Amino acid sequence: MKELLDLFWTFFRIGGLTFGGGYAMLPMIQKEVVEKRKWATDEEVVDYYAVGQCTPGVIAVNTATFIGYKQKGIVGGIIATLGVIFPSLIIIMTIAAFLQNFAEIQCVQYAFSGIRVAVVVLVINAIIKLWKTSVKDNIGIFIAILSFIVVAFLKLSPIYIILASGAIGLLLKGSKR
Repeated sequence: MKELLDLFWTFFRIGGLTFGGGYAMLPMIQKEVVEKRKWATDEEVVDYYAVGQCTPGVIAVNTATFIGYKQKGIVGGIIATLGVIFPSLIIIMTIAAFLQNFAEIQCVQYAFSGIRVAVVVLVINAIIKLWKTSVKDNIGIFIAILSFIVVAFLKLSPIYIILASGAIGLLLKGSKR
C-alpha cells in the first residue's frame, strides 16, 4: 500500500508542479523516476517516452502508466495515471470556473505570456536531455535531423516519422551486424 501511495504522490506532484503539457513534464519525470526514486533507468524512460508518443493520449500520462505498471502491475499503472492527471482536473475545473471573469485583465495576460516562455524553456530542456540519451552515433544524428526536417517542413504526422525512423534505424543498424 505504501508503494502505491508513493506512486500516486510522486506523479501527483509531477502533474501539479509542471505546466505546459506532457513534454514540459519530461524533465521532472526523469529526475523523480530515474535520479531520485531509481524506478527506471534513463534508457527505459526514453523507451517509455517513445512508446508514449506512439500511443493515444498525453505522453506524460502514458509514461506514468508505464512506470506505475513496471512498479506495481495494473494497479500501479492505474494509480500513477490517476496521480498525474488529478492535479490537472482540479486546475482545469478551477480555471474554467474563474477564467472568463479574469481573461481580459492585463496582468493575467502578462502572466500567461510569461508561462508560455517558461514552457518553451522546459520543452527545450526535455529535447536536450532526450538528445543526450538517445542520439549516440552518426546514424542517430542523421535520423534526428531528417525527422526534424520532415516534421517542420512537410507537416507529416509524427506517427509516420516515428515508424519510418524506427525502420531506418533497424535497416541501417541491422546492415552493420
